Amino acid sequence: MEGQRYDVVVVGGGAAGLSAALVLGRARRAVAVIDAGEPRNAPAAHMQGFLSRDGMPPSELLAEGRREVTAYGVDVIEDRVLGIEPGFTARLASGRAVGARRVLVASGVSDRLPDIAGVRERWGRDLLHCPYCHGWEVRDQPLGVLGTLPGSVDHAHLVRQWSDDVVFFAHTYDLAVTERDGLAARGIQVVDGTVAKLFVEHDRLVGVEMVDGRLIARTAVFVRPGSVPHRDGLLAGLGCELDEAGFPRVDATGLTSVSGVWAAGNVVDPRAQVITSAGAGSAAAIAINADLVREDVTRAMAVPARS
Repeated sequence: MEGQRYDVVVVGGGAAGLSAALVLGRARRAVAVIDAGEPRNAPAAHMQGFLSRDGMPPSELLAEGRREVTAYGVDVIEDRVLGIEPGFTARLASGRAVGARRVLVASGVSDRLPDIAGVRERWGRDLLHCPYCHGWEVRDQPLGVLGTLPGSVDHAHLVRQWSDDVVFFAHTYDLAVTERDGLAARGIQVVDGTVAKLFVEHDRLVGVEMVDGRLIARTAVFVRPGSVPHRDGLLAGLGCELDEAGFPRVDATGLTSVSGVWAAGNVVDPRAQVITSAGAGSAAAIAINADLVREDVTRAMAVPARS
């Protein structure tokens, strides 16, 4: 409803945002979820590791989540938040302004992938990030790990849990001697040189092609992408304290350094799985409702009692 002021505005309609909205809706709070429709896991056909929802397509989880929250009177607004003014008023791309007493930012992250031919096309299919999400599905297959960011070697050791045929493509990663020794000790082959592209046949990854022409057969490749908070200007614009990577500093409930502003899900922790993000949204919602109750008590006490 135009001009309505809510108890809580939730920015982002993913697992964290919808989980928070469910808790707050059941607490009889007026809640609006503003969702731009850009879920991080959209390229993935299925999600894993969510108890009772293992293997469900991500789109089905979100559709079911929307159905549940709207049953409790939550408004789901398909729009994009351009900024939030102190107070709090969310300015939307449609030109609408939505006010709230509290804000939960659950807008997720944007993944920065290496500039390699085929990477974006295969992302979430056979170019993968999280072995806990996809490792079982590619178990015992010839796997690869791209060396890009710090932590890439640790990623390779983790992937080794699912297959004994793992290749580490050094690519742009400068391997230390001790790292090479550790990889060798676990039977992980190192391929030096720059990766040119992911080689695909019949819409399936079959190998990794090097700049020098070598083709190393692989059926899935893992990479640790760089991640930045999606719509990161919202948090900075509100004055929230950020860490060196640009993520908000929060307490155990998701409360940021700015009173009245919470953050939950991948916008806080880019490694959080769907079930973890949902739990963080629930915890934030409980804290937000408690904060609103305290304010309700203060307001009630400020009103002179009727004789």
